Amino acid sequence: MRFGVHLRPTDETIDIRDLALAVEAAGFESLWVSEHSHMPVSTASQWPGGEGMPRFMSRFLDPFLSLARAAAVTERIMLGTGIVLLPQRDTLQVAREASTLDYQSGGRLLLGVGAGWNREEMANHGAVFASRFRKMREQALALKTIWRDDEPEFHGELVNFDPIQMWPKPVQQPCLPILVGGEGPTVLDRVIGYGDGWVPNDHSELPDRAAELRSRLVAAEREALPITAFATLPDSSRVRTLEDAGITRCVFNLPAGDSNTVLAALGELADLVGGSISNIR
Repeated sequence: MRFGVHLRPTDETIDIRDLALAVEAAGFESLWVSEHSHMPVSTASQWPGGEGMPRFMSRFLDPFLSLARAAAVTERIMLGTGIVLLPQRDTLQVAREASTLDYQSGGRLLLGVGAGWNREEMANHGAVFASRFRKMREQALALKTIWRDDEPEFHGELVNFDPIQMWPKPVQQPCLPILVGGEGPTVLDRVIGYGDGWVPNDHSELPDRAAELRSRLVAAEREALPITAFATLPDSSRVRTLEDAGITRCVFNLPAGDSNTVLAALGELADLVGGSISNIR
């Protein structure tokens, strides 16, 4: 079992460099960041629960730039996007940003991708909500082609380009792994179809769905894939349950707070899994 932490980075949270150094010093395997490019006012006004939209939702920093900042001050920790909203982004730009980050970090990028849930946010990017899963599939396949070939080309329904040249190629070969996010009823189809791993939020049915994924991978004649449980509760019994279920990595949420708040939470998490961390150093 490997352990990571996740921050929602904003202009009001801890400097990602300070956090990255602390995460590496504490022995965690990975640091993850998430994204929303913006938050439509209509979403904020209709936020469920009656408590208003969390402040961080409209203040996310760019994940690739944030992780580049973290990469510059660390040597070991993996750097994860949890997740990049792929259909809202230009495919060629993602290819270059991801391969550049992997290259400059010495092969430490974990590229988690997802299709998104916010219709208005997606529409503002010119993306179509109804076709987001089809587009993400084509984007993932196109990304793999770009990273693998010297003169890649791709011709799909929603992603289409003639032969191009693009460098650098990722350090991780033969291709930068793409980890598919989500927990919906058809997510395993996407993981098996083009994913190199699964990044679901932790939930009560995860052990059963992990078993289902393993069974379906065997039927599809694919090798076992790593599973990263996101937003794992900081509870040792839950961690043991996930480990028994074959989960590869647990990622704990950190508060979107200042340095004192975040580092205190990180210290508590390090205490929780300290014995397990010492075994993977």
